[in-house]
Amino acid sequence: MDERMGPGWPLQRWYLAVVVVMVLVVAAAVGVGAWALHSLNGARSLVVDQIDPASRQALSLTNALVDEETGVRGYVLTGRQDFLQPYQDGQRQEAQAVSALRTLQTGDLASAGAALDAVQQAADQWRDEYAVPAMAQANAGDIERGKALFDRVRAALSSQDAQLTAARAGARAALADAADNLVTVGVVVAVALLALIVLLALLAHYGMVRPVSKLATEVRRVADGQFQRKVAGSGPREFVGLAADVEQMRLHIVNELDTLHQVHDELERSNRELEQFAYVASHDLQEPLRKVASFCQLLERRYKGQLDERADQYIGFAVDGAKRMQVLINDLLAFSRVGRLTREKVIVDCDEIAAQAVANLGPAMEETGAEIEVGPLPSVRGEPALLAAVFQNLLGNAVKFHGEDPPRVTLSALRDNDFWTFTCADNGIGIEPEYAERVFVIFQRLHPKDAYPGTGIGLAMCRKIIEYHGGRIWLDTDADRGTVFRFTLPVADEEAQ
Repeated sequence: MDERMGPGWPLQRWYLAVVVVMVLVVAAAVGVGAWALHSLNGARSLVVDQIDPASRQALSLTNALVDEETGVRGYVLTGRQDFLQPYQDGQRQEAQAVSALRTLQTGDLASAGAALDAVQQAADQWRDEYAVPAMAQANAGDIERGKALFDRVRAALSSQDAQLTAARAGARAALADAADNLVTVGVVVAVALLALIVLLALLAHYGMVRPVSKLATEVRRVADGQFQRKVAGSGPREFVGLAADVEQMRLHIVNELDTLHQVHDELERSNRELEQFAYVASHDLQEPLRKVASFCQLLERRYKGQLDERADQYIGFAVDGAKRMQVLINDLLAFSRVGRLTREKVIVDCDEIAAQAVANLGPAMEETGAEIEVGPLPSVRGEPALLAAVFQNLLGNAVKFHGEDPPRVTLSALRDNDFWTFTCADNGIGIEPEYAERVFVIFQRLHPKDAYPGTGIGLAMCRKIIEYHGGRIWLDTDADRGTVFRFTLPVADEEAQ
């Protein structure tokens, strides 16, 4: 077993335990409910299917015997044969009633068979000892004897009715008890199911939801930056194991962050030393280079034409090299100052600094026939001099690197959430996509210095300025013609609100 999983139950065992408990509770509820329904159905069947029909047949038997007695009495008193019809009908009705009662008197009504036997015995005795002889002699005979014998029949019928009435009362009481039991079982089952639901909810809360919420809270705190906070899990093994994995990940991130911080600190220190070196080197080289350039120019003015042609050529090379070195050193000095010599950032009207850049390019525009269209530009927060250098470089490059057609340059801006995206597009010679990153490297040139002037530091300066202001700059390689540079600057605080 993985030690990180912890000693608790796994989720699968929790799931099986919950399922088993649910099955047992539901099975018990179904069993008890089935028993209650069976009892109710038995009691209802006894009342509806046996006792009530038996009571009706007992009433029919009583009516039949009464009709028999009435027919016999009418016949013996009048001697008329038509009075025997009730006697004959009563016998048929009696036979049907007795047969139906014998069929119904089973199960819980089996004890009622003795009462029916007593009725039949009394009826047979009445017929044998009085009714049949009286009808044969066609006279009333011993009326008192006949009455006494039929009173026995009536007593047996009353006893049977009393027994059926008692059975009906008992059955109805059993039916009521069964109905009450069914209601009680339903309530108990409902309470048991509700208790099961509450129990399962508590188990789910304390066994799964609470551990997950706790783990999520701890992970969220680590994600918010509290990397030193230990992540511990509880509950099922899977949660404990997940917490252990997250803890391992946290420790790995902490180690990586410590390494990155060390590397970052070392890199910052190295960058500061490099910037300081660049600044010191460029600043300290100014004076000796100025002296070399001055003496080279003096040599060129004083001895030009006095030496041979090759000497004049060498002096020209020296003067040109000194001048280009001065330009390079000045550019390097300006590059090293970006972000190092900071000034307070203020709200800068980009329309104004773009217009100033266009004005500075007046001679070049007149020479090349360039047209620069500047759309409405926003105001941003930054250092005016640095942002002006960005517009100056981008617009200057668009005018300088033109093709056979006069330069056509557009400068526009669109807002994208919390950033302004500026676009500088021209119809010039363009830049191949493979050089999209190289153009932003300091002193990297794509053309010979004789073809286009410059030191190759302009776009590197633009990138450093834009990143210093919290944005980014890139070459749009999807442009169909010319060159398209895009850069972003954060929306000013006043506009962001």
